[in-house]
Amino acid sequence: MAQIKSLEELRRLRERVERDITTRRDTGTTIIVGMGTCGIASGARETMRAILEELRTRDMDVNVTTVGCIGMCNKEPLVDIEQAGKPRVSYGNITPDMAPRLIEEHLVNGQVVEEWVVGRLQEDE
Repeated sequence: MAQIKSLEELRRLRERVERDITTRRDTGTTIIVGMGTCGIASGARETMRAILEELRTRDMDVNVTTVGCIGMCNKEPLVDIEQAGKPRVSYGNITPDMAPRLIEEHLVNGQVVEEWVVGRLQEDE
């Protein structure tokens, strides 16, 4: 993280963090992109950019965050979707051109894209 050099930068950081917390609390939806070295080498940065662009285009307020490697390097880029009251769904080998369908089917229509799923985790696990 870059060094904060002014009170204004600190205020902007606080506003962003508060907005992120509000989004998580209000929507209950988080998209998690694997950004370990293996994920980045497999195109996770581009996938994340495509997801963010798709969310912006649809004017959807969803919390997007990153994690490091979880050991499934052959399935990178990994994208998990967490929604309140539903199992966490892990998708594998997600490329930027898959982002629109992922957002449309999973978030808009509430349908898991079964052919891309590599795992599920129930809330209580």
